[in-house]
Amino acid sequence: MGNLALPSRRSFSTFAHTSSYGEALVALAAERAELVVMAAQSPAHLRGVREALGKRFIDVGLCDETLVSAAARLALRGRTPVVHASANVLAQRAFELVRTELGAPRLPVTLVGFVPGSPSGAVEAAGDSLDDLALMRAIPEMQVFWPADREELQEALPVIVASGRPAYVRYTAAEPAVEHLERFAIGRAEVIASEDGVSILSCGPSLRVADAARRVLAARGVPVRLLNLRSLEPFDEDALVDAVRPAELVVTLESSLRRGGLYTILAETCLKHQLAPRVLPLWHDGASGPRLAERILHAICETEEDA
Repeated sequence: MGNLALPSRRSFSTFAHTSSYGEALVALAAERAELVVMAAQSPAHLRGVREALGKRFIDVGLCDETLVSAAARLALRGRTPVVHASANVLAQRAFELVRTELGAPRLPVTLVGFVPGSPSGAVEAAGDSLDDLALMRAIPEMQVFWPADREELQEALPVIVASGRPAYVRYTAAEPAVEHLERFAIGRAEVIASEDGVSILSCGPSLRVADAARRVLAARGVPVRLLNLRSLEPFDEDALVDAVRPAELVVTLESSLRRGGLYTILAETCLKHQLAPRVLPLWHDGASGPRLAERILHAICETEEDA
């Protein structure tokens, strides 16, 4: 990316059109004078940001856990930190600091967690990072997000920062998964397809596979409702209920732990609304769209045989 020049002020609507996450971050810093960017050992996707932001870029080096405490103190002094570290560090080694110093006092700090060696943000390369979403959802006042692709992440970032609340965002550099139909909004799911039949719940880069499966199923005459649950806490309860009530089968396509992930979110919603759908929890294990579609078709056949 090279050296980035700090751009002039511009509207939030243009952030998603920048060519990289780093440029979107610098553009946001131009809009918000109180924003500071923090990192541990400056990950590759922040290349050039240090030069562009100068003193507003803080790298703590090898002291990973120091990030959270330093961000909390900056937030108490009127700054808005956007903090970058591995998902493993934020959700495990620094978890107690996140819970007590950010969540409980409700400080406006955005944590961006990435999986080392996995540019897309998928978890195949780092099994020990599977629990970050579940752990962050357990912290009171903490917002949790997993955008589907690079464009959605860049669009979401200014909205999340502007909320003024603590947030955890799973980083992704994945290419656009679908043509997004709805602008990012906190607590709102994106409805990619809305036919009643099979409902597929997805988040993060697994949306690409889910949409490919939807197309295969549609070609086989199976109607599909596909939800992109990019906002995991708060989540879109109304969209989930709308997806569950008419569904013959509800599929949760996980890229993280089932406990605390989409399966748990679905269970929470169904219990509250006294719904009892047939559920097929699937793990996004690198399967193709056609393979995922075949597993869903097999589950439908089993349902018909049991009827």
